[in-house]
Formats: sequence, structure tokens, C-alpha cells
Amino acid sequence: MKNLDRRAFVGAGLSLTSLALAATPAFAADPRVSFKVPDGACDSHLHIYDPRFAYMPNAVLKPPYATVADYKALQKKLGTTRAVVVQPSTYGTDNSCTLDAIAQLGDARGVCVVNASVSDAELKRLHAGGIRGARIQFGLGNPVSAEEVMPLARRIATLGWHIQCNMPPEQLVEMQPLLLSLPVPVIIDHLARAVDTSSAQYNTVRRLLDSGHGWVKVSGAYLYNGGTPPNYAGASAAARGYINAAPERCIWGSDWPHPDATKVLNPVAMPDDVTLLNLTTQWAPDDKLRHKILVENAEKFYGFDPARRPKAL
Repeated sequence: MKNLDRRAFVGAGLSLTSLALAATPAFAADPRVSFKVPDGACDSHLHIYDPRFAYMPNAVLKPPYATVADYKALQKKLGTTRAVVVQPSTYGTDNSCTLDAIAQLGDARGVCVVNASVSDAELKRLHAGGIRGARIQFGLGNPVSAEEVMPLARRIATLGWHIQCNMPPEQLVEMQPLLLSLPVPVIIDHLARAVDTSSAQYNTVRRLLDSGHGWVKVSGAYLYNGGTPPNYAGASAAARGYINAAPERCIWGSDWPHPDATKVLNPVAMPDDVTLLNLTTQWAPDDKLRHKILVENAEKFYGFDPARRPKAL
């Protein structure tokens, strides 16, 4: 830079400072992000709460609104470019808000909540709107019963969907034989709430992973006594165990806007999204491995086009 004529830049309306900033390799908008987020990085677990869509009157969770515009600001902050919108319990089986969010986000997919009585026409409509899986969630209203899981799985198998599970650890362990027998892939939310590598739910997920049938979201480290920031030691032990066992079937998600942090009962501290993203450097310290978890695995699981990876924001 010392050999360049400073007057030439000033005359062109530029400054040496602005030129230096432009030449700096782009990470994310937040300088605390500790690695270069790859093109096509996917946040595979987020929720949208939009005031245009009414909450269920009896919903257990009624968090503050968190719109697509709010989430796009987070994407810019983190440098992620793809997203998977997960239907929250707050809306029950009305997937209107989730479908609207997918349409607004563009390069996005979604996971809906439906029960076994859903019509074929509705399933096709959801698929056309970007839905690629059905969520089974126990403990927050239970819109889908355990008895409906197999009939529902058979219905969605023809669409190439998966079953996504969020449930108490003891119920997950109890349902292990059923989950292993489903005719669709199964993905477990939030590390299966495991905070070590010796718990029953951790071992259940390992059996699912070892079977080739199961996937896991290395997300929600701040939940279920996973530890304290920035390392979340207990949850991180489970995450590393899963990644070491089956790096090709682990995907990352933020769990934004962290609705469990707003629960009336037993709330957890609101986490920092940058800290949650930076955890991937501890769980997958190799760039290639981190690329697999953030980009390639999400492409395979949700059907994103590898040839059209959007540039990191």
C-alpha cells in the first residue's frame, strides 16, 4: 500500500482505510465469528413467530414474535445462507407461518407438524411449499400421538420426507425399536438432550446413527443442563461423540429464537448465537469436517442443490 499514490484514491472518492477494509477476507458481519463460514452453510433448526399468524390459545410456549426479517439480520450476522424452518409447538398443526417463512427466505426448507389423518392433498401442498419432514414432539401439547408415528411415516415415505423427534429422554429410549423400524430416516433434535456420553438417550442416538437410519442435530447445547458458555462442556461431549461416530449424519442448527429460554417454567439463559456457531470449531476443528456438517449434510438431508450454494453473507 505504501507504493500507491494516496491522492489517486482520494480523487476517486476512496480512502486507504476503505480500500483496506474491502481487501480484508470476509468472515461474518459479527467479528466474533471465529472461522470463515463456508458458502451454503445451513442453519437447520430455527422457528418463526409472526404476528400475522395467531398462536394457539392453549399453547404451552408463547414466545415474543421473531419474524423472517429478524432472522435475516441474524443470517447476516452469522454468515449462514440456507435455513430449515421448524414448525414450533405454538402453532400446533397449522403450518401457515412456517410455509410463509420458507417462501420469504428463498433458499430454505421446512419441517411441519401433521398427524396421521392429514390428507394426501395437504401433504402434496406442504411438499410444494418446501416441507421435507414431519416433527414428532412430546411434552408441548402432543399434537401427534405415539400410535400415529408409524402410520404417518408410511404416508410421508412416498414424498422422501423424514421424521424429526423432540421428546423427553425416557420416551426416546422407549421408542427406540419403533424409530429403528420406520420406513423413513429419523433425525433427533438437540443432541437428544444428552449432556454426556454415558446416558441412555445418548446410547439410543448412537444406535440410530450406527444403523445408518438415524441422524442428529448438534444443536441446543445451552438446553437441558448442557453446561455453561462458551464451551457447554456436557453438551459438547455428546456432540463430539456423535460427530466422531457418524460425521456424515450430523447437522447444525441454532434453535433461534430460543423459545425455551422464554418458558415460564424452568427458563434457561438466553444464549449468544455467535457462541453457538463457534462451538462447531470445537466439535469439528477440521475445515473439511465442519464443511460437511454445515453444508454437505444439510444438502443431502433436505435436498438443497450442491451446484447452487449461495455465497456466505
